[in-house]
Amino acid sequence: MDANRVEDTVETYGIGELLDRACERAVPVVRGVPDGALAARTPCAEYDVKALVNHLFQVVVQFQRLAVREAADFGETPDLVGSEPAWRERLAEEARRTAAVWSAPGAEEGTTGGMGFPARLVGAMALLDLTVHAWDLARATGQDFPGCDEAVLAELDGAVATLEPTARARGVFGEPVPAPEGATAFERLLARTGRDPRWE
Repeated sequence: MDANRVEDTVETYGIGELLDRACERAVPVVRGVPDGALAARTPCAEYDVKALVNHLFQVVVQFQRLAVREAADFGETPDLVGSEPAWRERLAEEARRTAAVWSAPGAEEGTTGGMGFPARLVGAMALLDLTVHAWDLARATGQDFPGCDEAVLAELDGAVATLEPTARARGVFGEPVPAPEGATAFERLLARTGRDPRWE
């Protein structure tokens, strides 16, 4: 075999770019949440729509801190919806800021967070939360969700495989749900996190 032969390569993306792609799908969902749906239940049994929006806001802000190697605080959840009239735009702005800080040189290098996870895996956690919770909000408020970008899905598939044992033991993921017949790859991913992909 010719050692100089050009090998076929698969294009890889930085976490910041993948977060940008996830924002393209998540931001319209956030903007489409009606005020009258804030008390509606969601596929996350412990959250109604308002609580899930507040949780997602907390997540994107704290993952910004992790990207720059600051300590994150996932304790008390701020009430974005109750304190910020323009909460939809504020959440959209913070989600894009998260993508920006994870796009900075060096953001994916080394480790970050209290458990010392590889930085890219931590960035993939932000990607997972943004993608899956956007789906949760879409399902809860009767919006269409445009699926998952192929590159994002590939990153999430690997991240979920790595995180599953710990996440399930800590109650972050529910018990896996059988994927329905004919499920898409994204629906199978949702089922692995404990969600019913056909939740109504």
